[in-house]
Amino acid sequence: MNRVADFSAQVAEQAVHWLMEMQQGALSPRQQLAWQQWLDAHSEHRRAWEHIQRVNQRLRGVASPLAHAALNAPKSGSRRQALKLLLILGAGSAATWGMHEHNPLPSLLADYRSPMGQRRKIALGEGSQLQLNTASAVDVDGTQRLIRLLEGEILLTAAQSFEVRTAHGTLRTRDARLNVRQFADRTQVALFEGRAELTANGRAPLLLPAARQLSFTSTAVSDTQPLDANSGAWAEGMLVAAHMRLGDFLDELGRYRRGQLNCDKKVADLLISGTYPLDDSERILDLLEISLPVKVKRFTRYWVTVEARV
Repeated sequence: MNRVADFSAQVAEQAVHWLMEMQQGALSPRQQLAWQQWLDAHSEHRRAWEHIQRVNQRLRGVASPLAHAALNAPKSGSRRQALKLLLILGAGSAATWGMHEHNPLPSLLADYRSPMGQRRKIALGEGSQLQLNTASAVDVDGTQRLIRLLEGEILLTAAQSFEVRTAHGTLRTRDARLNVRQFADRTQVALFEGRAELTANGRAPLLLPAARQLSFTSTAVSDTQPLDANSGAWAEGMLVAAHMRLGDFLDELGRYRRGQLNCDKKVADLLISGTYPLDDSERILDLLEISLPVKVKRFTRYWVTVEARV
């Protein structure tokens, strides 16, 4: 079986977008420029593009439902997802698709998943509830009251004791409401109320104070900080900015929309405040042009750059 490709799922999504655009016909000069800029922006992009070319060439020799979907589905979410999975797994992996023990992406087999740009609520019984943010995945063992965060971000309202495991440590909660977000290199937790005890791998348990947040890795725990204005706001469908850098704001907004949302370095340090509805990212981009000296340039629907207004 092919090894897992050395690029992120987000870059895979971008490579799939460009492949699908090219398969619809010749790119316009503006699209061609945008594709070249994307390709040259990072070596990870070039690795993904070279890999998707190899995968695309091999698809017709692979007899699997996943390969069939990638080749024959219309320009739709199902085809995009199939291409993305094949890009990450490798075309050869499609031949053994369905063999869970060989699956290098456990989040694809999670008990519960939420697609990019969507949120999901899960009743855990006895008054407890779990909410999944965009592009998130969890396994839930109701008997042991165990939640494994495989990808993304959750908000847990626990009427009983629960254990939340991430790649970097374990949180044990009781009658608590907390937000947990897993990054590639760390986990961030915000405790709104109740009790939570953190055990990062190899460290003694640490009791988290309510109305505070911190980050932890498998070997280190940060100092606690006051709750961020945006902590948990996504559960209400909102993105809250309080003197947030525009670059950071667009990074957050980009989690809820497909494609690439770029910020020119010249405007990245502009500050923005306000409350914005996550379900209408296009409207948010329009509002930026009103409230800040910026222009939103759309090369395609999936390649957008915010730059200085001339």
